[in-house]
Amino acid sequence: MFVDAVEIVVKAGDGGNGVVSFRHEKYVDMGGPDGGDGGKGGDIILVASENQNTLAKFRFQKLLTANSGSSGSKRKKRGKSADNLYVPVPVGTVISHEESGEIFADLVEDSQQVVVAKGGSGGFGNAHFKSSTRQAPRVAEKGEPGEDKQLTLEMKLIADVGLVGLPNAGKSTLLSVVSNAKPKVANYPFTTLNPNLGVVDIGDDSSLLMADIPGLIEGASQGKGLGDDFLRHVERTSVLIHLVDAYQEDVVQVYKTIQEELRSYKIDLSARPQIVVLTKVEGLDKETIDASLAQLKDVIPAHAPLFAISSQTKQGLPELLREVHQAVATEREKQREIQEEDTDTMPVIRLPETANAWKLEKVKNGYRLTGKKIERFAVKTDFNSNHATERLRDIMRKMGIMHELVRRGVESGDKIFIAEIGSIEY
Repeated sequence: MFVDAVEIVVKAGDGGNGVVSFRHEKYVDMGGPDGGDGGKGGDIILVASENQNTLAKFRFQKLLTANSGSSGSKRKKRGKSADNLYVPVPVGTVISHEESGEIFADLVEDSQQVVVAKGGSGGFGNAHFKSSTRQAPRVAEKGEPGEDKQLTLEMKLIADVGLVGLPNAGKSTLLSVVSNAKPKVANYPFTTLNPNLGVVDIGDDSSLLMADIPGLIEGASQGKGLGDDFLRHVERTSVLIHLVDAYQEDVVQVYKTIQEELRSYKIDLSARPQIVVLTKVEGLDKETIDASLAQLKDVIPAHAPLFAISSQTKQGLPELLREVHQAVATEREKQREIQEEDTDTMPVIRLPETANAWKLEKVKNGYRLTGKKIERFAVKTDFNSNHATERLRDIMRKMGIMHELVRRGVESGDKIFIAEIGSIEY
């Protein structure tokens, strides 16, 4: 089963809780606090692997969960941090947020990895809060929750050359003849239901990666036939080989049909460098072949190479492969120059919103408080503990939140709601 797009949910591990503990040893009077910190929760890390060629395993494993860190213990012992969860995915996997569609990462090299969900940090034990003025703190933090996200994984083949054309245009046959690939070949449409990859050797020290894309039909970019599911694999190819069956009644219309589908895709794929190939010319006389080539020459771009080949007899294949090799080399050089230019340009610097920023909003029965830093403290607070909530009030005083509440006319008994986490009374 070939699957190249899935939606998953990732949940990193929660941090372990800190603990409240005091030394209890013989002959030690009034032992001080010795509660240890909690361990960190495990991250979820996606790793590109050449050993993976499909996202099929995620069809039945929609939820990826990392382990949580352990709670701290007495004698200042820190809880054990959880191991990270490493998940292999195929090279060429694009990771994006399900709701916004924003691309999170693009894994294009073997062993490349990205943290898609960070584990929560462990909460501090009461030993962490001992000071000259606080000799016996009875407060400990809860572990921070691990991140959870809904992600879309989309696999896009990385190939130098992509074969496109109507069903049964001879794409699979060509790939099987010039490469090491063994795609299914039969005399009926849609024999190729999954993309196939093959390595094409060009001379002694050069090779190309060629992809056979399942046949397109009119309306494929709108979901007809096999739909546009496989057009995504053309996005990464440097050069396209557009195959036109010589036995079609109207080769010009066939060519225009595929060009329109490439153009109508979310990215204009028709602008990619193309080599147009008239296939299956075995058994046809020279006059018929020349007539079809002349018709195609009138509609294809002036700079586009045009060939007539037979995969069965290998007629025209050496010349075609030489042209493909040159086209790919030219495109690679263009991409290298673009990357060098991008490196030379001055980077755009975006100042991130400070983590200390917070916002107060008047609501029924009190105020709603939001802000990255204060929310991180809030999720670690046990709102059922007076010692813990008093510490949270101290933090709010230091951040200037309490002063702003007084300026706005807060009254005794008003509630301060911290995001959706919890609330305290003024």
